[in-house]
Amino acid sequence: MNILIAGGGTGGHLFPALAIARQLEKEIPGTKVTFAGTAAGIEARIVPREGYDVRFIRSEGLVGRNLYRKLRSLAKIPLSLKDSRRLLRETAPDLVLGVGGYSSGPVLLCAKLMGIPTMIHEQNSLPGLANRMLGRFVDTVAVTYQDSIKFFPEEKTYLTGNPVREEILRGDRDRGRRAFSLDKDLFTIFIFGGSSGAASINSAAGEALVYLERYRDRIQFLHQTGDRDFESVRDTYRRREFRGAVVRFVYEMADAYAAADLIISRAGATTLAELTACGKASILVPYPYAAGNHQEVNARKLWDMGAAQMILDRELNGKTLADLIKHLLHEPDAIGEMERISRSLGSCEAAKKVVELMKGLLKKKLQNKAGGELRVASCGLRVISKKE
Repeated sequence: MNILIAGGGTGGHLFPALAIARQLEKEIPGTKVTFAGTAAGIEARIVPREGYDVRFIRSEGLVGRNLYRKLRSLAKIPLSLKDSRRLLRETAPDLVLGVGGYSSGPVLLCAKLMGIPTMIHEQNSLPGLANRMLGRFVDTVAVTYQDSIKFFPEEKTYLTGNPVREEILRGDRDRGRRAFSLDKDLFTIFIFGGSSGAASINSAAGEALVYLERYRDRIQFLHQTGDRDFESVRDTYRRREFRGAVVRFVYEMADAYAAADLIISRAGATTLAELTACGKASILVPYPYAAGNHQEVNARKLWDMGAAQMILDRELNGKTLADLIKHLLHEPDAIGEMERISRSLGSCEAAKKVVELMKGLLKKKLQNKAGGELRVASCGLRVISKKE
């Protein structure tokens, strides 16, 4: 059985795809999963580490780009379709799953035109334009939130939740603190702004240290900065003499979550799925330029239910962040309550639900194939296999 998973670009698209791939291998032994993405996306370095083959197409996004980059992206559309068609012929998938990101659309479109079963998984409560369009012609749509169903044809749309990698749930607090050279007795704040970092969060965290100096002996930080801000953020922690670890990228996310007492992050759907699955307390800073402002919508859901705190990006600075951290340090019961509510919202069954839908599509394909062979045989014709 060959499955092609198309999409990526960010961890928000890629990590649910990896969870689905693992679940497919568990439920359908012998399944070969191949990923399709772009050489510039996070999938280029993460997928091989996870033991999967990744193939690249030439594609760029349109949303949030300046005029020059939009024109360049439009010029690449014929190339992305050509690459996608070649990729589908070479891998011969039995099904193509799109998980979002600008490499997903061309591959799914070509797969549909070639008669290959297609499916998408939408992570966010407010789907982007590409997935709304894809939802019209793919065979099945899986969504994370009930609110998303109205954007797709109801008869083929299913609520599954957002898949979380099983290894995220197997983090170990002591192992994490050893891995990142953290003190086992200090209150630990894990900061990350997504797979590429977030400039506004990095800046506010550095400024917050000024207001947190009298807590220097009580707290420590694990801070994922991304490549761009790594040097400056690391120097700020050293200059302010705060303990912790500053890294470009965290590969051992399960242990990082387990080691943390409080998390400060963006509010992408995949991040929230992981935070709630692990039952973590968090301060969410929604990315203000997300399509349809979906990160703020995501964050407000958790904030309204008491599972997280929230600071809007336009209100984020060193003082607002430090004040909220100090409040939580003085109110450990508030952190405990956030953890309890967060854990109650988490789901570990989403990957299984998505795979069940995929198995249903594969079964339908086999039934259609068998029916076609039966109809041909009934007309007195011999069915010739590809080998013959």
